Amino acid sequence: MHTAHTDSYYAASLNLPLAYPTLEENLDVDVCIVGAGITGAAAALTLAEKGYRVAVLEANRVGWGASGRNGGQMIFGYACEQSKLTRMVGLETSRALWDISIEAMTLMRRRIHDHGIDCDLADGHLHAAVKPRHMQELEAWAEDLIRNFGYQGLQLWDRQRLRRQLASDAYLGGLYDPNSGHVHPLNYTLGLVKAAAQAGAVFFEQSPVTRIERGATPVAHAPGGQVRCRQLLLCGNAYLQHLVPEIERKLMPVGTYITATEPLGRERAEALIANNMAVADLNFVLDYFRLSADHRLLFGGRVSYSRLDPPNLAAAMGRRLRTVFPQLAGVHQQYTWGGYVGITLNRAPHFGRLERNIYYAQGFSGHGLALTGMAGSLMAEAVAGDAERFDLFGRIPHRDFPGGRLLRTPALVLAMAWYRLRDLL
Repeated sequence: MHTAHTDSYYAASLNLPLAYPTLEENLDVDVCIVGAGITGAAAALTLAEKGYRVAVLEANRVGWGASGRNGGQMIFGYACEQSKLTRMVGLETSRALWDISIEAMTLMRRRIHDHGIDCDLADGHLHAAVKPRHMQELEAWAEDLIRNFGYQGLQLWDRQRLRRQLASDAYLGGLYDPNSGHVHPLNYTLGLVKAAAQAGAVFFEQSPVTRIERGATPVAHAPGGQVRCRQLLLCGNAYLQHLVPEIERKLMPVGTYITATEPLGRERAEALIANNMAVADLNFVLDYFRLSADHRLLFGGRVSYSRLDPPNLAAAMGRRLRTVFPQLAGVHQQYTWGGYVGITLNRAPHFGRLERNIYYAQGFSGHGLALTGMAGSLMAEAVAGDAERFDLFGRIPHRDFPGGRLLRTPALVLAMAWYRLRDLL
């Protein structure tokens, strides 16, 4: 168990230092939530506003996991392509799921506004093409979203138009969405936690749930006490730590990494990304980047399937960064950090119930900044008796990772090696 945030740019620039006690008593509440990231905080906020008695148990600090250390990119849709979702669940359900993903971004903006969350919200996101095949994929993607899902505003940029906004020769073009955007994810998460606490939810830090009892009144056990509840929400995603094996088998924690440069100054930063959009390329092992509010470049990429950080991580991240922006040679990288993304085999989110009164939401597969907040709201809707939208996600078929806990990582490494080879072709 850890007691401090990871040594990241986000932790160094957090603007809302929150601290909550460790659970040292036995409580009886309406709803117990495991995990104080965006999903747990959003569920707590929605339920507390409805008058439910809510307790949230966090193993480390609020916002400690993926919610507080991710790339900060707020993007439409899901980690799997919408066309893939359509093949899995049919067009009608796929449209309903698409609408939820767009509502997730609207909801995120509304919460930031309504609760005065200071998190450097900025508009605009680009999916960038590294090779001609990617441009063809982007054209087909845009056509599908416009024709079948009525999504307006997408712009296909050729290389010349992209070059006016992005000072890199690494890309052939891209798909720009003015409705997507980016934020400081830790400050956003902490703002949600504060709003939920003000609405009446009770948070406990350094209170890992070691065991759950199922039944009519589930009980979450922590080292210092326990919480008995009517409904239990599991919101730990890749950090649930073997608490529930039957959903753990559907999830693979994958390490992913970000480096932050020293402040570049406004002029130099704006020369890199003129319109301040966030960018992600289309490789399976992708690069993604954006500017921070204080004019740093935050550059993400690399993955690890071994649960060990790659050697010489900062240097490796710096090489990737300079491949995209060679003009940053010699710029100091002030922070480099990582965390786990919970991916599913099909890259679609995995929501459902263990029992009538135990819900879970996981497997955002690196595409969760907006969707996690929506997941919390959908879980709260289900607790309040309207599970229709939450249960839509139950129509998505999910398979276990092959090989069990010991062998699934080597099997995944072999599979990912194939996709990485495909990136290079």
